[in-house]
Order: sequence, then C-alpha cells, then structure tokens
Amino acid sequence: MSDNRILLVEDEIIFAEIIEEILADAGFSVRHAADGQVAWEILEGGDIAFDAILLDRLMPRMGGIELLGKIKGNPLLDQIPVIMETGSGDAASVQEGLDAGAYYYLIKPFESKVLLSIVGAAVAQYREHQAMQETLRLAERPFAFLDNGVFHFQTLEDACLLANFFAHACPKPSKAILGLRELLINAVEHGNLGITYQEKGDLIDDDLMHREIARRLGLEEYRNKYVEVVFERKPDELAFTIRDQGEGFEWERYLDFDPERVFDPNGRGIAMARTTSFDSIEYQGNGNTVVATVNLPAVS
Repeated sequence: MSDNRILLVEDEIIFAEIIEEILADAGFSVRHAADGQVAWEILEGGDIAFDAILLDRLMPRMGGIELLGKIKGNPLLDQIPVIMETGSGDAASVQEGLDAGAYYYLIKPFESKVLLSIVGAAVAQYREHQAMQETLRLAERPFAFLDNGVFHFQTLEDACLLANFFAHACPKPSKAILGLRELLINAVEHGNLGITYQEKGDLIDDDLMHREIARRLGLEEYRNKYVEVVFERKPDELAFTIRDQGEGFEWERYLDFDPERVFDPNGRGIAMARTTSFDSIEYQGNGNTVVATVNLPAVS
C-alpha cells in the first residue's frame, strides 16, 4: 500500500497523530493538514495526487462541509473519495455530508480495524475508477454503432470487460462505466452467488471477498448460473436490461444513500450508479432485473 496517499484533515493534533500512525503502519502514505484552509492550499497546489481524503467535519477557519464543497466543485479533484469524520451520527448531519458528496463516514472515536476497512474501501474504489478511465482513454469507440444485442456472462472479469464494452456505446463513456460496472458486478456477487450485504461487509473486512467469489463459482449450485444483459438503442436513449438468476433483494433500500449504512465499507454502488451514471434505474419484480437508461443527445 506504499503508493496509496491519504490527505488527513484534522485539527485535533493528538487524534491526528494516532490516525497517522495507524495508517502508516498499514502502509499508507499520509499528509496531515491542521484545518480545511491548509488542506485546500495543499490540494490547489496539485503537487501530490491523493487516493482518498480523511476529513474532520468541525474545524476552525474552514470546516469539513465547506472544504468538501470546494473539492466536489473542482473537476480535477471531484473523483477523490472523501471520508468524513464526525463526532455525531445523527441522520441530519450525515445526510448533509452525503448530499455534499461524502459517501464514506467514520464516527469518532473509531477502532483501528474500522478505520483501515473504510480507508481501504475508499482507496480501492478510487483506484478501480482510475483504471476504468485509463481503459476508456486507450480504447477506440466502434461500439457506438451497436444497435442491440443479448449478452451472457458469469464472472467478475467478464462483468468488467462488458462494462467497458457497453460504456463505449454511451455519449459519455467515462460517466457510464462506473454505473455499468456496479450493476453487472452486483448481478454476479449478490444475484447469482447469493452473497448478502452483511456477508460482503465481513468479507471485505477480512480481505476474503475475491477468495469467496472464486469458491462459490466452483460450487455445483452456482457454476451454471449466468447474467443476461439486453442492450437496446432507441431513438432517444440507450437501455440496458440486466437480469441475474438469483432470488432478488430489497432493492428499494439501496437506490439512495442511506445515513444508517454510510459507516459500512460496502453498499454504495447502486446509489452511485443512479446519481452519477444513468438517467434512470428501474428494478423489476423481486429485484433480479434492473433496467438502466442513458439519454441520447437530440439530433438537430
């Protein structure tokens, strides 16, 4: 993890030293800023590329919410995941942070295992996003001519390949790829393989997620299951119908960022897809089918 760079924005010096020691022992490189103003000057300078920002909510000179707004308003910084530290887990303050773009949360005081789990999840999300963007930059866009098709796949590797493929048919590939990836991976993990929300959180905490996926893919009850994707190009939109062979789930809980779940290392994918990648997401039946649409620009 030595290449993973964290900006720690914390005005309580002793607490900052504890956090920095925990992260450094785990292999993270940490830059400390004593308040939001100092942090913003560091970020504006652009000398260091950070993989995540650990941000205290209440600070002198510039508070966490104000700094978060500046970060999300800067196209060079807005994709960096921000983890908000707060001494209060009340729904109103958490919702304010969610609305501002803090999709990860920690309540003070927190255990070192929780800190490392959340920071690790945020950094992994950012690194995956960077890798996806690089793939899109290097590829051409012949898929813009794809009108319709039916695709079947089984593994996470195939899900990622198809997400890249479909993104090239969209007007803004770099925007669409995150949501496509999330929905296709969910169809494998939670749909066909039946990994529950709680199980995924525990597996992430223990760094066993990939091992468990490989194990289940080899079991008789799962090995023949596949995900079907129907792609349709309509006059005014692209439609992706994703159908897994699982038992479904309570999808209503995951369409929005839930203040009660922001302290978990997982559970943001569907809400992020809905708000950042697609113009609409509609789940059908028991939740094993989802239709995601992307609007096409009007032809003059």
